[in-house]
Amino acid sequence: MKQAIHPQYFDNCQVTCACGNKFTTGSTLDHLLVEVCNKCHPFFTGQQKFVDIKGRIDKFKEKQVAGVAYAAKKAATKKAKKSEK
Repeated sequence: MKQAIHPQYFDNCQVTCACGNKFTTGSTLDHLLVEVCNKCHPFFTGQQKFVDIKGRIDKFKEKQVAGVAYAAKKAATKKAKKSEK
């Protein structure tokens, strides 16, 4: 194994969840912040809960609107070029 190419490993990495749960694990980072853990994840709790991390639905809707606008602009440009001929 080559020396001095591996990151530093922390045996006591403190993990903090958005729900307030804290636990210790090993990682190359000394502190982790997570949004979902085994205490609040729907799979482990058995309760249905919608998890929308960082507005993924909103980002998707914005991309859809931008795509429609781009397609309309491209069609208008194509139509303008066709009418010039």
